Amino acid sequence: MSALPFSTLRDLLRYAVTRFNTAKLFFGHGSANALDEAAYLILHTLKLPLDKIEPFLDARLLPSEIEAVLAVIERRSVERVPASYITNEAWLGTYNFYVDERVIVPRSFIAELIPERFSPWVQEPDAITDILELCTGSGCLPIMLADAFDQAQIDAVDISKEALAVAQRNVDTYELQDRINLIESDLYNKLSEKAGNKRYDLIITNPPYVNSGSMQKLPKEYMHEPQIALAGGADGMDLVRKIVRGAGEWLKPNGLLMVEIGNERAYAEAAFCDLELTWLSTSAGDDMVFLLHAEQLGEIN
Repeated sequence: MSALPFSTLRDLLRYAVTRFNTAKLFFGHGSANALDEAAYLILHTLKLPLDKIEPFLDARLLPSEIEAVLAVIERRSVERVPASYITNEAWLGTYNFYVDERVIVPRSFIAELIPERFSPWVQEPDAITDILELCTGSGCLPIMLADAFDQAQIDAVDISKEALAVAQRNVDTYELQDRINLIESDLYNKLSEKAGNKRYDLIITNPPYVNSGSMQKLPKEYMHEPQIALAGGADGMDLVRKIVRGAGEWLKPNGLLMVEIGNERAYAEAAFCDLELTWLSTSAGDDMVFLLHAEQLGEIN
């Protein structure tokens, strides 16, 4: 494609928004709309500050810069690759994480609850010393948890060795190697071997929970992500059942389990009809994350 019709960042921004809207791209991996995503991708490609586009809008670009931006726009529009895989970065709040196709793009409603240290459910945050995080993926949640609970050691588990390599990179970037222990395990299976007889104040998880019907309807962008990190079986609760069933064995007497299940509240309540799930408030409503107390979980076999 010739770069001649374009000379400024403003030209490219307009073109990118048109291309993204024409292609009917899905924006669910960080940006909310075509304009925000176009601005982000262009600024990142040109190595400009991500929060300052105005001073650069009418700057004339080098032909090589225009070609680089056009290549990114084409990849996003044609291949429908999530922006985070193009830039190898994703944001949760103020946190920046390295990502690639070995992990899903970080997104979590639990992340919204961490800065307030799960208040009011956790009444003494400084007394939290042991946290288990299951299905860690990129390692984003344990890194945020380590900051919020500065007395805690965190065991972060994933079944994927490739995902743990990404998580290790992020843990190293945040210099939390002495606080976060990455464990390759199918949920609790190898926890005794790796963590001994430890019990946890908190078990936190954002597991695969998309039901099979919804999996078939996901936008093409999601097909670039590891399907093992999305698919939760017929009702989305396959792994969630295992997590809930095993949590009582690993929690301290006053411990808490928090599970993110996205839009699957109806399936969760059907799966755990004998339990009174406590639903936590997030920006998307009161049906994305549920909480269970250790005493409730002690009754499950």
